[in-house]
Amino acid sequence: MEKIRIKKEKSIYSLCFFIPLIVIYCGLFILPTLISFFFSMTVWNFTSFRFVGLQNFVDFFSEHSLRIGISNTFIYAVLTCALKVILGLALAIVLTSKIRTKNLVRSIVFFPNLISTVAVGIIFSALMHPSKGLFSKVLDAIGIHGVDLLGNRSLALYSVIMVDVWKGVGVATVIYIAGILAISKDYYEAASLDGTTKLQQFAHITVPLCRPSINSVIILAFISGMRTFDLIWSMTGGGPGFATDTMASVIYKQYAAGFYGLSTAGNVIMFVLIAVIAFPLFKYLTSKELDA
Repeated sequence: MEKIRIKKEKSIYSLCFFIPLIVIYCGLFILPTLISFFFSMTVWNFTSFRFVGLQNFVDFFSEHSLRIGISNTFIYAVLTCALKVILGLALAIVLTSKIRTKNLVRSIVFFPNLISTVAVGIIFSALMHPSKGLFSKVLDAIGIHGVDLLGNRSLALYSVIMVDVWKGVGVATVIYIAGILAISKDYYEAASLDGTTKLQQFAHITVPLCRPSINSVIILAFISGMRTFDLIWSMTGGGPGFATDTMASVIYKQYAAGFYGLSTAGNVIMFVLIAVIAFPLFKYLTSKELDA
């Protein structure tokens, strides 16, 4: 009986630490999520609401800009994710080698991530100005004239993507560096004794043993790309036209116009869309990690 009493006391003691976490999680995530689902089915303002069922979702999907926004969102998420995965790994390989200035270069690579995204957007908007910007002057100097990186409908989205990659690749690089440094040098020494090349060591040792880091970068970069808003808004405002609109910017425009219920429905749709893609992707990557 004494053992049972002690076990119960330990259980209650542990629960006392667990309950505050549950309360905080429910208060900051579960409850707001449920409230969002409810208000997505209403027409509301800050004083009243009227239940309209699924009409907000019907209206949201009938938006012309939404179709462009969804397309742009996937293009943005896939390209930024792929570039961060590839460039981050390449930089991590270089920065874990025996170069003398690797600590300085690591700091330089990570530094853009410390700058406010809005500040980065404003700075690059000025750098990409069609007549006064540094990029335009460089292009003019090499004989490429009249290029408007942010005003051209065909180039604007990809210009923002390049800035996003420049800013975010540092995080991917740091994750990869941690993964590479955790690999025992014994594997490389044994492979060298067998006469393998650096490329073979990379393909058969570095990549397989860095799979957890690669998976983390893929998930984080993809979700970040799907949710992107601040960089696009500070650089282009979704323009020219709807050329750089994403789901988040479409939702913001609806909210700014006073369609609060419609924008809430958009947020719910974006949440569900990210969850439907991210969770199976995470499960698939984890299964590949275990197979390896």
